[in-house]
Amino acid sequence: MRLVIARCSVDYAGRLTAHLPSAPRLILVKADGSVSIHADDRAYKPLNWMSPPCTLKEGSGDDEGTWTVVNKGGEKLIITMEEILHDSSHELGVDPGLIKDGVEAHLQELLADRIETLGEGYTLIRREYPTAIGPVDILCRDADGGTVAVEIKRRGEIDGVEQLTRYLELLNRDPHLAPVKGVFAAQEIKPQARVLATDRGISCTVLDYDALRGIEDDKLRLF
Repeated sequence: MRLVIARCSVDYAGRLTAHLPSAPRLILVKADGSVSIHADDRAYKPLNWMSPPCTLKEGSGDDEGTWTVVNKGGEKLIITMEEILHDSSHELGVDPGLIKDGVEAHLQELLADRIETLGEGYTLIRREYPTAIGPVDILCRDADGGTVAVEIKRRGEIDGVEQLTRYLELLNRDPHLAPVKGVFAAQEIKPQARVLATDRGISCTVLDYDALRGIEDDKLRLF
């Protein structure tokens, strides 16, 4: 990973245009080819980014100080460096990946085996679908053939909705998958998380762990 802190301006040219005026920013260039621009706020979310596969070309001569990042769709991210304050590279190696809570991992496995729990006609594409920012718990298709990304939590809170939102932003850039809908699935979903998910067009599903495991409720039933 290469870390560059620089005073720079950033222009994006693609399906739309966007401009970031001159300011000190952190630029991350990862081994997978992705480039992201960060400010000293917004937590983990970049101001702008280019997902792999893409190429980075550093200008020379009259174009010295200009970085041009181009993806396979021809979209460009142009970074104009005014002053570089820090530039270092670090070998991080292969990441062992996120170790999920045991219940979450089992919920994922069970739901993948019983994907019709989400609705009649649902079919599984795969578990742990890889993206540049981490694996999506489950990627599947609904009865109409539309792509659906599922984020699974034991307890559904706002940060889980934010996580799924980031996955959806990325997945919807892939023309082979878009449009991609989101489902936030958990054993318990907090009211604030449900409100945020609904506002973002994400469906919520409460998972019954015992039902997924095929264990009948031992309470007396009238019917």
